[in-house]
Amino acid sequence: MVEIKWTTVRRGLLLSLLLWLILREVAGDVGGILGFVIATMVVGYRADEGYIGGAMHGSLVGAVGGIVGGLIILILYLIGLGDIAKQLWPVTGVIEAIIAIVLYAIVGAIGGTIGSAIKKLR
Repeated sequence: MVEIKWTTVRRGLLLSLLLWLILREVAGDVGGILGFVIATMVVGYRADEGYIGGAMHGSLVGAVGGIVGGLIILILYLIGLGDIAKQLWPVTGVIEAIIAIVLYAIVGAIGGTIGSAIKKLR
């Protein structure tokens, strides 16, 4: 059984946000996605639990990050800043948000697995 290292997940969330903000300004949406993938690879590398552990930690970064991001977007809508919210995350429905969170988790798992594979090669 894989033990979840929540410190690694939290650091991955912060790194994901930071890289997303920086690379999104430099290269647009592709840069934001690249920053997220890099962050999940780092999490998978640092998890030190093998491929499954790396995938789990990466998917947690994706899912938790998607949920937190969705809540922030919801708050922006509720306080009347819907235009800013649409620019940050163009998801407008609950079903779309759930699909986006699942996709973030899948991409995070792939990134975490790649990070674990890099660790195994070293």
